[in-house]
Amino acid sequence: MTKEEKRFQEKIKAIQDTMYVLGGKWKLPIILSIYSGNKRFNDISNSIPKITNRVLSKELKHLEENLLVKREITEDYPVRIEYSVTDYSFGLEEVVKPMESWGKKHKKKISGK
Repeated sequence: MTKEEKRFQEKIKAIQDTMYVLGGKWKLPIILSIYSGNKRFNDISNSIPKITNRVLSKELKHLEENLLVKREITEDYPVRIEYSVTDYSFGLEEVVKPMESWGKKHKKKISGK
């Protein structure tokens, strides 16, 4: 295998890793919702149209496993669970901004406006 082929495979692997962590239609909206101040499960759920509680729960666990979201339990009565974004998740800005820009251009291109 040449160096060029190896670099290409590393590039593909890095993109696959990113897509594994951020892929799907819910993960980035969840992170953005929490970042915008929605810390409780129901607040996050209500801020994202059409997400089910089951999906939200699963995605929050995945984001927590990947160190992008932190779950905090307050031992009051009733027990309170709040989510927050981690410092590590702020690195996503370099991924999200170009995606937002491309998405806007793509929408214009497709709609013809």
